[in-house]
Amino acid sequence: MNENYVFIFEFVSGGGFNQVDIPSSLFCEGFGMLRSIIADFKAMDFIISTILDYRIYFLSNLLEADIIHKVDAKDNYINIFKNQVRNCKYIFIIAPESSNILYELTEIAKNYKRIILSVDLEGIKLGTSKIMTYSFFKRNKINTPKTYLIPLRNKKFDLEFIIQKFKELKRPIIIKPEDGVGAESIYYFGSENQIREFFHSLDNSFEYNRTYILQEFIDGRDLSISLIGSSSNLNSQIATPIFLSINSQDVEITNLKIKSEYFGGYTPVEDQKEILNYLSKILNKINLSKFSGYYGIDFIQKKNKTVHFLEINPRLTTSYIGLRNVIDINPVELIINSKLNSMKPVKLKYHSHSNFSRIELIYTGSKSINEIKESLFPKLLNMISELVTPPISFNKSKFFSCFLATKTKDLSSSKNRLNAILSTLEQFDFKVLKSRLVK
Repeated sequence: MNENYVFIFEFVSGGGFNQVDIPSSLFCEGFGMLRSIIADFKAMDFIISTILDYRIYFLSNLLEADIIHKVDAKDNYINIFKNQVRNCKYIFIIAPESSNILYELTEIAKNYKRIILSVDLEGIKLGTSKIMTYSFFKRNKINTPKTYLIPLRNKKFDLEFIIQKFKELKRPIIIKPEDGVGAESIYYFGSENQIREFFHSLDNSFEYNRTYILQEFIDGRDLSISLIGSSSNLNSQIATPIFLSINSQDVEITNLKIKSEYFGGYTPVEDQKEILNYLSKILNKINLSKFSGYYGIDFIQKKNKTVHFLEINPRLTTSYIGLRNVIDINPVELIINSKLNSMKPVKLKYHSHSNFSRIELIYTGSKSINEIKESLFPKLLNMISELVTPPISFNKSKFFSCFLATKTKDLSSSKNRLNAILSTLEQFDFKVLKSRLVK
């Protein structure tokens, strides 16, 4: 085992989908987080190893990693994961909570007695379960949407239970997986007829082997807070986290005809100081010691400025890609300090603004996929430094996804820069299909 080695693993780009199609939207976010966190660990003088799916191994030159292993189609990525864990003292894992993936990978590293620099098992267990998180918020007397597990009847969801709760709540509801990630499989219902029509249709997309929840819909701003937590604090019985930033989230969930999606966001929000003051009075009274290292909390801010907490994300979140561009300290330094019990209060300065966004494109030119990789990618990366994940296409499709993160003085400048970037992409025959943040 090498003392200064850290193994950084990201599930989507690191082989988690090596035997099935890679969802391009998930890949864009995952690779963007991987590239960003590797660069920040490198700046702290770590020797870094990681693993990459064979289909995106050509992007390895974008990573500042010292050792990169390829995961082929027939490989068992878990075996490669274990080999890397054996060789490194420190482990940082980025993976979805769904299907217990994040928990099981972290447990492997714990069994090898490695130092986990991402969130540990206790925090993952709580954050993975939306029902447990709901109970945690309720115990701490925090505003949170009313949430219920949906029971099964004849191996299908109990429709009458759903209708009953909808009538009791007297407001729109959300149905989503109990261990879901981001905007995955979120369904919005504003009327009883919508609910009945959806459940009686033959093409609804529920996976009946998963547990789903019903939650009252809270109308307001979709926001998140990025934090660094510590498992211990010498000056207090309650471990007080470091509040990093308040992030806007661009989530589309309110139309049954449109697939729920997360597009990105921006940070910091214009009224960050006001919101941080409000949240600190709430969160500083809660024992969040299960969440050491970097994690996030999603919440809704209503028009009257009150806040409703939704869920705790026990892992690196996509907001990190923008956050690292706007604060005056390397977030990895704070992560390491929190894990080695040397965390001290810090006063962060925000010197920039970042708009981080997934962009969906279609290529209308005449170049082949290989020609795009070999000739267009180097030009685009040279001209657009904000391309965290360059345009990527799987299955030789003409549809591409990329991920951008700006670094400008304010929100208006970020939007202007994003528009300029899209114009550059169009010069290379990439037509924009979806770009929610540019208006």
